[in-house]
Amino acid sequence: MSGEYRIFGAEMSPYSVKVRAYFRYKGIPHQWLSRRANEEEFQKYARLPIVPLVVTPDGMGIQDSTPIMEKLDAGFPEPSIHPEDPVLNFLSALIEEYGDEWGNKLMFHHRWFGEADQLATAHVLARGGMPDAPWDAVNEAAATMRERMVSRVHFTGSSPENAPLISAYLDRLLEILKPHLAERKYLFGARPAFADFGLGLQVYEMALDPTAGAIIRARTPEVLAWAYRMTEPRNDGPFESWESLQPTLEPLLRDAGDFFLPWSTANARALQEGEESFSVTLGGKDYVQGPQKYHARSLNALRERYAAVTDKSALDPILAAAGCLPYLT
Repeated sequence: MSGEYRIFGAEMSPYSVKVRAYFRYKGIPHQWLSRRANEEEFQKYARLPIVPLVVTPDGMGIQDSTPIMEKLDAGFPEPSIHPEDPVLNFLSALIEEYGDEWGNKLMFHHRWFGEADQLATAHVLARGGMPDAPWDAVNEAAATMRERMVSRVHFTGSSPENAPLISAYLDRLLEILKPHLAERKYLFGARPAFADFGLGLQVYEMALDPTAGAIIRARTPEVLAWAYRMTEPRNDGPFESWESLQPTLEPLLRDAGDFFLPWSTANARALQEGEESFSVTLGGKDYVQGPQKYHARSLNALRERYAAVTDKSALDPILAAAGCLPYLT
């Protein structure tokens, strides 16, 4: 169809369903295509072996969820996902980054750490790429996939030593989100913001898995409803003001200031100094992992976004109170 975009992705990829949710919200004509079932076509346009890949109507391939959304926003500005208030605009971008990087860490660990989660995820992924294959072939593919993915968990900091810490981070996040989403549909009001796409679809993926999904269902049905709402987000009203959001949104910013930004800064410093691993104290406990290049680039992009805010007089006190400001300057 003329003017139709193609999204090559995977149902178990938070970044893929994030982009799909964005297309749905904007009403952008598109096809949703499984990467694994369309590998040859995927390879024609992909520069990197990652999803999502968006192919534009004129045949250009775009990868990486945040740049995809930012590029398309120029051509599809409405309905806007960015609050007009520059303070809320930046806070939404900060939470989007928190979701993409910190939320993904929580999701990936819980998806691949426990045996039940490993088995369930590997079989879902294997069946997704072999929809009509016999069970023996799916089981064999799942075993191979499980072995490969479990061998990679250390890249996100997942380890037996960090497991109780990461589980506590998830508990904390859910405790924060529960009251905030009790009486509103989205993080910034009655319509989704940039922040919702970054964090909401990470939580949605967690809700699909045995361990994290059971926790979310049992403890925070409000969060579960939001996560599923974000797969088909709607514009049901305006963004709220900071005054109405502050009581329950500020704790989420504080979580970023206490955990995400210190970790991201330590990661960037370790890369700069050529260290093979780094240790950072988060919530009074030491967290150790190897550095990740992408996170350093995304932190730099967030700092550039902060620097571009022309009037920081209302923004800086909020960031300072949440402990975020020292990591953005």
